[in-house]
Amino acid sequence: MVKQVEIDGKQVPFKASAAIPRIYRIKFGRDIYADLRQLEKAVGDNQEAASGLDTFSLEMFENIAYIMAKHADPAVPNTPEEWLDGFNTFSIYQILPQIIELWGLNVQTAVQSKKTSPN
Repeated sequence: MVKQVEIDGKQVPFKASAAIPRIYRIKFGRDIYADLRQLEKAVGDNQEAASGLDTFSLEMFENIAYIMAKHADPAVPNTPEEWLDGFNTFSIYQILPQIIELWGLNVQTAVQSKKTSPN
């Protein structure tokens, strides 16, 4: 599944697929499922003033966004730092919900496929 998200006035494609957890684990040595859950808890109800985001959470968000952008577009630079350098500042509170929604749709589709499979 691919979703276009506007960041800093640019349309950026993000892709979610079954390969994402493996790519994320290989690149960052972390579990994307656990990291997304942690980010959802930290962001809370998506209110900047009430969130519990720390520097580590922000880095997790940047890494997840980078992996999904790189997966959608191989022309994306080879490091999160190079990719982020292509933008001015942007709000995690605007981008993260869209990435979580995309991931949720991907997981939902995978679960439905397994349930309807004749095997």
